[in-house]
Amino acid sequence: MAAGELTSHQITQWYLERIERTDRKGPTLRSLIEVNPEALRIADELDQERKTKGPRSPIHGIPIVLKDNIDTHDRMTTTAGSFALENSIPARDSGVASRLREAGAVLLAKANLSEWANFRSDYSSSGWSARGGQCRNPYILERNPCGSSSGSAVAVSANLCVAAIGTETNGSIVCPSNANGVVGIKPTVGLVSRAGIVPIAHSQDTAGPMARSVADAAILLGILAGPDERDPVTRQMRSGVPDYRQSLDPDGLKGARVGVARDFAGFHPGVDKLFDAAIKALKDRGAEIIDPVKFEGRSELGKNSFQVLLYEFKADLNAYLANLGDRTVVRSLADLIAFNKRNEDREMPFFGQDLFITAQEKGPLTSTEYLESLAKCRQLSRENGIDKLMATHRLDAIVAPTGGPAWLTDHVNGDHFMGGSSSPAAIAGYPNISVPMGFVHELPVGISFFGRAWTEAVLIRLAYAFEQATKARKSPRFLREAEVRSSS
Repeated sequence: MAAGELTSHQITQWYLERIERTDRKGPTLRSLIEVNPEALRIADELDQERKTKGPRSPIHGIPIVLKDNIDTHDRMTTTAGSFALENSIPARDSGVASRLREAGAVLLAKANLSEWANFRSDYSSSGWSARGGQCRNPYILERNPCGSSSGSAVAVSANLCVAAIGTETNGSIVCPSNANGVVGIKPTVGLVSRAGIVPIAHSQDTAGPMARSVADAAILLGILAGPDERDPVTRQMRSGVPDYRQSLDPDGLKGARVGVARDFAGFHPGVDKLFDAAIKALKDRGAEIIDPVKFEGRSELGKNSFQVLLYEFKADLNAYLANLGDRTVVRSLADLIAFNKRNEDREMPFFGQDLFITAQEKGPLTSTEYLESLAKCRQLSRENGIDKLMATHRLDAIVAPTGGPAWLTDHVNGDHFMGGSSSPAAIAGYPNISVPMGFVHELPVGISFFGRAWTEAVLIRLAYAFEQATKARKSPRFLREAEVRSSS
């Protein structure tokens, strides 16, 4: 566009045609729930503005997809994938959508997701929503895309947009990034506004960028980051937003101290082999490796975090739904449970709403159980967790496998997670970046870089240097089933 070779209209039109060929037909990925009917008009306006005033930002005229739990005040709805919010158009943009529009992005579409960000049932199938159906992994279509930002990752991986926005409470950005061979950045809670995002839990929720390269994700993070008067936690930023493009140094691993969290490996031999090769690549590029570093109290951390999520989900979702007013038929979690019962054939054909029911039984956020669980989570994940390891070993980052190769989608038994490393950073509210590190047969697997709060610039530098050294990502081929080859 800067050279005058392409316009935003041409790029947007190309993506719309590719969506029709690939998402709606052909492989039928089902990564998107709805396309913005105003996308081409917006692109035309941005093209004219580029001619007369120049670009607003590095993403001027760039088509971006948003997960369908991120409010937009336009002709698209925001439904978290549920028929309960089918016609919901919020009164104003989310903080994320507002920043994207101000930067000149074309909001192209709303992405499919694990319905209600995968906090409806323990027996869910990631990537399934009542409105969007089952999202499919572009590498092998019968495999699962993970979630809950399933559609965001698939749309990026299959090149249906330049980049996308996902949200994470625990693993919902990094897991689909891992399964679909893209880069995902889960920022520090407070770096990116949560205003106008359908919530799970305010102590862990955040939005973040997903892209095919660390550079694109870093540029997009710089657009998203910053204070928002509607989200008090964004005031915790101690300084202005860095220019994350300055972290894109191919030699960024030289002299870095990187801890290896072996506790999060060992769940799949193919992943272990890739992880060992990744550690060697880090060392070869100049990093000092501390192997292993050990987390304590993982099971206790998980139990306490689950209680926190249940309490906060009820309180936060009730507040979000109440704020929608008469734009929706549900005004509370209790209304939502009743709606699902009335519409069981559409909303619950494969799995129920056991998590909704359990959360509804919880008391207010003044409850002793909630307050004690929250304090325990912060102690185990922060003071006695990431902060302690970073200080003890003088680390710049900790690395671990993001997750395993994608499992077969199974609507009878639900998801089949093998392992992953998202919990410490997610529960602490600290940053985490997943980058492709290789393939197990035809399925991508990622490596995660995580560390202290507000260290996104450091993690981007390390992740970018690793990415440039390994160049592990390959485009998907939309295979119908796995082409299993010997790993010897």
